[in-house]
Amino acid sequence: MALTAGIVGLPNVGKSTLFNAITKAGVEAANYPFATIDPNVGVVEVPDERLQKLTELVKPKKTVPTTFEFTDIAGIVKGASRGEGLGNKFLSHIRQVDAICQVVRCFEDENITHVAGKVDPIADIETINLELVLADLESVDKRIARVAKIAKTKDKDAVAELAVLEKIKPVLEDGQLARTIEFTDEELPIVKGLFLLTTKPMLYIANISEDDVAEGGHNQYVQLVEEYAAKEDAEVVVICARVEEEVAELEEEEKQVFLEEMGIETSGLDILIQKAYHLLGLATYFTAGEQEVRAWTFRRGMKAPQCAGIIHSDFERGFIRAETVAYADLLEFGSMGAAKENGKVRQEGKEYIVQDGDVMLFRFNISCGGLNHDRKSN
Repeated sequence: MALTAGIVGLPNVGKSTLFNAITKAGVEAANYPFATIDPNVGVVEVPDERLQKLTELVKPKKTVPTTFEFTDIAGIVKGASRGEGLGNKFLSHIRQVDAICQVVRCFEDENITHVAGKVDPIADIETINLELVLADLESVDKRIARVAKIAKTKDKDAVAELAVLEKIKPVLEDGQLARTIEFTDEELPIVKGLFLLTTKPMLYIANISEDDVAEGGHNQYVQLVEEYAAKEDAEVVVICARVEEEVAELEEEEKQVFLEEMGIETSGLDILIQKAYHLLGLATYFTAGEQEVRAWTFRRGMKAPQCAGIIHSDFERGFIRAETVAYADLLEFGSMGAAKENGKVRQEGKEYIVQDGDVMLFRFNISCGGLNHDRKSN
């Protein structure tokens, strides 16, 4: 699943510090705008306690978690939609991501300059969202000019697209995000093809100070962000990028001790990765055998043959059926054999919609020199 979430925000809000923690990649985190002009892509493991439980149950030779991509995009500034501060380059990078994680500064620090001269998270959010809106408005205007000419010839597709564009334009002109619009099932494919920035799902990351972590991880700035996000039906993850950067350097046992001492139950990064993963409509199924226990990413709504194809295209082409057991059932009965004896292992066919947490064994048929072979996926 080559899907990625882009980390965006104004300069000096903690984007690169957060990215360092996410990937341990050590990208430059200099205290000045445009320190990261080219996007940095980092691959992270998706934390999932179910994988560890399956490993304890099956005792395989190796365990392989599923992964997820984050892209660190340099700081947007006011006027980016007009090319200010290398804005055109930044906006083009944002177009390439599937979801936007907007880092918002929710801490005071006189040693780190704020581009607007003061900490105001709502003003920061509105600055970025407005630049995204203006960039989309420019794209929509250009598209309308082209499509309107074709629509005059009564071209069916052009007429349908023009109607969607004219539905979007007044919303953008009002300074609102296109994702606030309710589209019909017929309109959605057209909207998707427009690649608008303001239709991408958004997650707000409230970056707090180390002192705020010690005091319970909440302050007046976080509250403002949460109230703003609620109006958009968006989620907020509260995180201290500096603390997470320190945690990322520790071994697992040291990490747990450090978090306990800080009074943190779950790493903010783990929460962020999981939230971004689900924001994109992603889920996980597992394969579990003596050789390997592995987590696989799939889009919610995918059917069994498509999920089999994630492992190998041959599995999808020759799909026969999938022996499937829910993770909770396998955990309850302790083994695939016991789950089967209790009627919890199902034989699912081509129309089965795979569920998050399914443990699956795919059976497929491959043709070789005119001979058919029935194989298992593990």
